[in-house]
Amino acid sequence: MTRETITLFDTTLRDGQQTPGIDFSVEDKIAIAAMLDEFGIDFIEGGYPGANPTDTTFFSKKRTRRAGFVAFGMTKRAGISASNDPGLSQLIQSKADAVCLVAKSWDYHVRVALGCTNEENLESIRDSVKAVVEAGKLSMVDCEHFFDGYKANPDYAIACAKEAYDAGARWVVLCDTNGGTQPPEIREIVQAVIASGIPGSSLGIHAHNDTGQAVANSLAAVEAGVRQIQGTLNGIGERCGNADLVTIIPTLCLKETYSSRFETAIDREKLVGLTRLSRAFDELLNRSPNHQSPYVGGSAFATKAGIHASALLKDPKTYEHVEPESVGNFRKVMVSDQGGKANFLNELKRRGITVAKDDPKLDTLISVVKEREASGYAYEGADASFELLALKTLGTVPDFFAVESFRVMVERRFDSHGQLKTVSEAVVKVLVDGEMVMSVAEGDGPVNALDIALRKDLGKYQSEIIDLELADYKVRILNGGTEAITRVLIESTDASGARWWTVGVSENIIDASFQALMDSIVYKLMKNRELAGQIAAE
Repeated sequence: MTRETITLFDTTLRDGQQTPGIDFSVEDKIAIAAMLDEFGIDFIEGGYPGANPTDTTFFSKKRTRRAGFVAFGMTKRAGISASNDPGLSQLIQSKADAVCLVAKSWDYHVRVALGCTNEENLESIRDSVKAVVEAGKLSMVDCEHFFDGYKANPDYAIACAKEAYDAGARWVVLCDTNGGTQPPEIREIVQAVIASGIPGSSLGIHAHNDTGQAVANSLAAVEAGVRQIQGTLNGIGERCGNADLVTIIPTLCLKETYSSRFETAIDREKLVGLTRLSRAFDELLNRSPNHQSPYVGGSAFATKAGIHASALLKDPKTYEHVEPESVGNFRKVMVSDQGGKANFLNELKRRGITVAKDDPKLDTLISVVKEREASGYAYEGADASFELLALKTLGTVPDFFAVESFRVMVERRFDSHGQLKTVSEAVVKVLVDGEMVMSVAEGDGPVNALDIALRKDLGKYQSEIIDLELADYKVRILNGGTEAITRVLIESTDASGARWWTVGVSENIIDASFQALMDSIVYKLMKNRELAGQIAAE
């Protein structure tokens, strides 16, 4: 039996950006797009070029290698031609492969929000889609408030969708923008749209989670015939969030009711990277992962109940609906580390590190990682630190240099103009090839000063780190009080375009920062010698 394809469309960088408290930088967007691209998502919607400087800069280059790179924007305004609409022009001129146009499909919104007639709105949809197609880009249309619009005026809602399809839109996406539609309604309305003449192979679903049913509504739409699902990583989005692709993807891949009929771009091999993707994304957002997230949560395959634990030890299938390893997660009640070993071996293999399953050094590495994670380290979001730890434990890492000591001073004083000023200064003593080098630097803050001083003079290695740049710096307090444990995550990059993340943990924020900075420099030197960096170079 030939399986039908479900196309996966990620809108983390566009609709997910509406999440309260989330504000992606260009660097964040580049990093997230790369993560999604590597994982295998079909389409990545990057934002709204022309709406803000961040998105405009992001779309100045194509940011994906495999996935379709999608720009989002509005249909042309009523009363002007498509060629004279500046917003539409910026979408077409961007480096996107595809353009997703948002169109009103509820006559109430056409009247109140757009202030035009129903016919003018249909004209805007038609002319905008044609302009995108004529520019050589794949065209999609998000029919905003489609389900509410259908309930209010079914003929007009369907007319909007058909106008988009007839004009050449490859995908017509039905949006539950307010998130209040129920699964039976979704199923019934999708079937009505297909009956009107738009094939399910050109229909998508965009569900919001305001009644906690975005995943259920997305799957109901698939049952009814749609073949594209839009969603976000970890379900982020405005209000209560969007459909969570991290839940939808393994459900489609692992549950027989779907896997026997449908296929996605994420096969079983790629699916093993799901937990790492989910947690690395949370680390980038500088927030704690939801331990009870389906499939990927830290508690998804954990139990404390005695009879449950006993049964699990006899046969894991007694209390697990899928194998934790299938999504890259861990079983937390097993006495042996066999489940953990499979994951570690996979992670090491991705980095080009070969180790035998029965090598005692592998047991040592697993033990060290678990101890460190218990004390606050998070290696899902720090690939480079994990790789260095693995290389140190399983083999050797050259002693490029040794830091004998460092000192950081912060002084708050009035300058010669009477302005209050805070000055940070760092002193670092480094031993390179038996020679002691001392560097002093001022910075915008203590960590910046330490970073500059540490990289100011590394002797014979100095020329190798000239292109090393600290791209991002995130701090998370892991417990309360002024004596709190602090986790520092640093993102670094170099002239090759590779990016890597390192982590440090300490009750002293400067010490935690120093650990992450040291790992970043050592990783760069290892990468230069092709002893590390396979992941960063991807």
